[in-house]
Amino acid sequence: MPALPARLLLTLTCIFSGMAYGQAVRLQGATTLVYPVPMVDGNSPGIWVDGTLRVYTSTGDPVRMAGPNLLNLRQVASPVVTPRDHYPIWIESVWRDPEDGLVYGWYHHEPGGICSRNKLTAPVIGALVSEDGGETFRDLGVVLSTGNPLNCNAGNGFFAGGHGDFSVIPDREHKFFYFLFDNYSGPIEHQGVAIARMAFEDRANPVGAVRKFYSGEWNEPGIGGYVSPIFRSAASWEGSNNDSFWGPSIHWNTHIESYVVVLNRACCETNWPQEGIYLSMNADLTNPGGWSSPEKILDARSIGFAPGYYPQVVGTGEGETDSLAGGTARLFVKGVSKWELVFLNEDEIPDPELPPDPSGPPDPNYVGPNLIRLRPGRQ
Repeated sequence: MPALPARLLLTLTCIFSGMAYGQAVRLQGATTLVYPVPMVDGNSPGIWVDGTLRVYTSTGDPVRMAGPNLLNLRQVASPVVTPRDHYPIWIESVWRDPEDGLVYGWYHHEPGGICSRNKLTAPVIGALVSEDGGETFRDLGVVLSTGNPLNCNAGNGFFAGGHGDFSVIPDREHKFFYFLFDNYSGPIEHQGVAIARMAFEDRANPVGAVRKFYSGEWNEPGIGGYVSPIFRSAASWEGSNNDSFWGPSIHWNTHIESYVVVLNRACCETNWPQEGIYLSMNADLTNPGGWSSPEKILDARSIGFAPGYYPQVVGTGEGETDSLAGGTARLFVKGVSKWELVFLNEDEIPDPELPPDPSGPPDPNYVGPNLIRLRPGRQ
């Protein structure tokens, strides 16, 4: 795929520490990469172990890839998770402790038998640990579940409620692990992408240690507590016309020194049709109101296949993964990458190019507006 012209430029104007500054990200075409697995059905997290990149993905059963770098992965033996109480299981985030080498993981589980008259389920989020570099995992139990009633008449096609489709990242100071996840339950003001956190020292005993953000405080329990979404649903998941961001994938970007999240947007029919992929940023995870307003970086029509779910930014350098990336990184969608994202600080932002002439033929490489400004966070 030829490189896209530098026409998609997102200026991220944020306010931190009382000081305003601009940042940007440019989407451009790149040689196609495809994960060497039959199917990708969720986030595909990675870790480095003894110079080898290990990447996980899942379709209800987790699979694993490994190689010397992102460009040279191959499918290897699948990880074993015991006990199997929470299968089907999707491993959506992993993190390797640099001190003792333990690998912590977090999974999305869809229990059966939730709704007797249909196949709707209600996902929960659990934790794992591995003592052998991610070859095998031990299930530590469920750490996040909804506190809202389930609705077996929900019209979205998949879920009666629940928490799922998430990612996890530690802060830079190693004080907390932060969970960005979807709440599919309850009144509309509770639905959307929510946030919770767990003290760093509780990582080995996480059940009961996670606290959700609700009404300005981190006081709600992970099991059964309520949430105040950071990206609220525009139309309820209980209807057939749901309109919501979902499936957040977060990374720390070393070049712009900010957390960046990419999101799906389901709109506005049943079965979650993809409307586009969006991006937001926040330099301070302790401030849930600090996320910039999500702006579209890729329209569903420009993805080139359907369903175009599960966007992830993945760093390409040694030590970089889906949770750590630098100035230039890959954008993956459902295990396929045809794009790079170039992150820019204010002094690196070039003059914007003009959009295509609306009176002329369409430009197949033009994937969005010329210049999109992200509004600052809410507080």
